[in-house]
Amino acid sequence: MAAQFGRRLYRGAATTAVAAVAVAALSASQAPGAPSAVVAADGDQPAAGSSTPADQGGGVSGDSPYYTDLPPLNTPAKPGGSADLPVTGPAESGIPASVLAAYKKAERTVAGTDAACRLPWQLLAAIGKVESGQARGGRVDAQGTTLSPILGPALDGNGFALIKDTDNGAYDGDRTHDRAVGPMQFIPSTWATWGQDGNGDGRKDPNNVYDAALAAGRYLCAGDRDLSAAADVDRAVLSYNHSDVYLRTVRSWFTYYNRGTHEVPDGTGALPTGPTSRNPGPSRPDGGPSSTPSPTPSPSETPKPGGSTEPTEPSEPSAEPSGPAGTAKPPAPSHTPKPAPSPTHVAASLEKVSSIDDTAIAGETFEGHAGVRARSLLGGPVAKEAVTFSITGNAGVTFEGGLRTVVVVTGADGIATAPAVRAGEKTGEFQLDATARGVSRVWTFFRGTVTSRLPDTLVLTGTPKLTAVAGETFEGITIAATHKGKAVGRVPAYASVVTDGRDPDAPGQGPFWTNGAGDITRSLDELHTEADGTLKVPTFYADGAGTYVLRVATGGGATLDIELTVEAPPATTGS
Repeated sequence: MAAQFGRRLYRGAATTAVAAVAVAALSASQAPGAPSAVVAADGDQPAAGSSTPADQGGGVSGDSPYYTDLPPLNTPAKPGGSADLPVTGPAESGIPASVLAAYKKAERTVAGTDAACRLPWQLLAAIGKVESGQARGGRVDAQGTTLSPILGPALDGNGFALIKDTDNGAYDGDRTHDRAVGPMQFIPSTWATWGQDGNGDGRKDPNNVYDAALAAGRYLCAGDRDLSAAADVDRAVLSYNHSDVYLRTVRSWFTYYNRGTHEVPDGTGALPTGPTSRNPGPSRPDGGPSSTPSPTPSPSETPKPGGSTEPTEPSEPSAEPSGPAGTAKPPAPSHTPKPAPSPTHVAASLEKVSSIDDTAIAGETFEGHAGVRARSLLGGPVAKEAVTFSITGNAGVTFEGGLRTVVVVTGADGIATAPAVRAGEKTGEFQLDATARGVSRVWTFFRGTVTSRLPDTLVLTGTPKLTAVAGETFEGITIAATHKGKAVGRVPAYASVVTDGRDPDAPGQGPFWTNGAGDITRSLDELHTEADGTLKVPTFYADGAGTYVLRVATGGGATLDIELTVEAPPATTGS
């Protein structure tokens, strides 16, 4: 069952049940990349006698929720170079077209946001084979959604973890307990955290193979895993299902698919024969295959996946002399331990080589790009080093594309350059960190500030009254403040009455406002535009016949002059 708890496995009719199943689901806050006690090195599989805590629980009964078949002994041939020849191979190496496309698309998507993980689609295929038999042989529609639900047994504590309903039955149809759902078998609570929209339809559906494959890929890449390393592959698979037997089964299919696959039409994929439950029947929602387990050899007879069934010729006697006291020459080690990375190939420091501007206006892109060079202990550039750029602080600031964290691999010159940084609508400061996964976790950072948009244009709106008789009022004057055509709200503004270029506060000259104390003033400096960018000039009084200018200015240098006319009051005649 994907990603959250162990399962029980039956190795064959002739063998006894192997204890498995971790009886608690991992919480969403736990790191899926926690190291395991069983980690293979250099691609080797764990020793047959090794075990993890999940396998030591002992005697947990219940259905077996994942396929246990191993790949055939014959190795698929990799396709040839001719595009005109049909690609064929063993039935087990065939992967349904939509399912295969989903795995490859997930690999490309993850590579675009987490290149350092190096997710191989063959690992997704191996897990998909074990979890659901490649979506029951590719029984999916044109959008990649399974034709009928693929559901695991109820997690009611009877042989499995006890997980009460978390989705009100939305995904699994069960309002009492959760069940694993879809081709990659996510339980609803896990899907709530890791669900993805892999096919771009605006939905995150665990029954869709594109969505499920991308979610599984991101889950396997959690933390700082590098899936080109065998140890990280083991950790990732064990985080998906903490069982040694599960790990060995997935590893076998991973190796098999790496040796070659071919595409088959949807709905025609080979279905495993191993059990998905002890007592499958018509009422079981997962529609599992026959309950008859396929026999497997005893541990001492278990062949390596992909090995030959043909007898081998006896080897020639060694010409080498025997060792001291007649002992035979010790056999060569099965693999050569990988040497520690050279100090010249590991980042020990990061230095800034390019930067972004300190400030940008809300909604715009910061000028420049953040760039760093990874250097080794000896000072030389380090190529192929994964550098993680992450933004903290102002929640509106993101890299182009909306991401807050991206991974960039350094080039031959040791330089990694982050994507452009875009300011959101929220003002304030943020920090951009650059981190390297070297022998010491060193980092460098860039700081920036998002400032409010400032108007670049002020426009008089409506049809206000711009002529008044001395003693009357000017009112209804409204101005629109915009920046590149968009309204700018909450910015300070200033208004004043100008008379022939003279001091606007000169007494007895032109229209005026009164303050709270009743004093006359010809300037106001505590104005602000409204949220919609409008500024309503407070009502003021006409005085002194003549022509005047009402000048309105805002931060950013935008200014608008409005001509006002004050007419003399009509003459009065005596009786």
